[in-house]
Amino acid sequence: MRTFVRALAEAQIGETFNQYADSDLRRERLAAFLEERAVARFVLVGEAAGYRGARVSGLPFTSERQLSGTGPAEATATIVRRTLAELELEADVLLWNVVPTHPYRRRDPRSNRPPTKTEVRAAMRFLEQLVAGRRAIAVGRLAHAVLGGRYVRHPSHGGSAEFRAGLLLSIS
Repeated sequence: MRTFVRALAEAQIGETFNQYADSDLRRERLAAFLEERAVARFVLVGEAAGYRGARVSGLPFTSERQLSGTGPAEATATIVRRTLAELELEADVLLWNVVPTHPYRRRDPRSNRPPTKTEVRAAMRFLEQLVAGRRAIAVGRLAHAVLGGRYVRHPSHGGSAEFRAGLLLSIS
């Protein structure tokens, strides 16, 4: 996994911000997380790193506040992590994004934008490595378009109950 994280830190994925390029802490967190979930049966795949989530914490679907008790919170991360804990699935689910780096609007690093097709293509090698041997669960429209399979609604904007129901269907 250290080689994987190093390759990700060196990657240029379109015009996204690579939060692993300049942070030993984020690289270490990601490597430890990937090692902890090395035998996870499922990989929950979202769209891209968010400015309050993985851009800061280094972990998909995870805010800094969830890790350290300080820093920004992120609603999607809170819902996903809470749902996995309630369903006792945390240890069996690897969290990832189609684009693991942060796409943002030009001159506004505290924004999120959908990744471009070029960015999705550039990130596929990382996704393919992590999905291999696992059941992929696509969360949201972009992940579903890339991975196919059952659609699981993204939990934001009032979608938490539908996310939970879709997750339950996907793991059964």
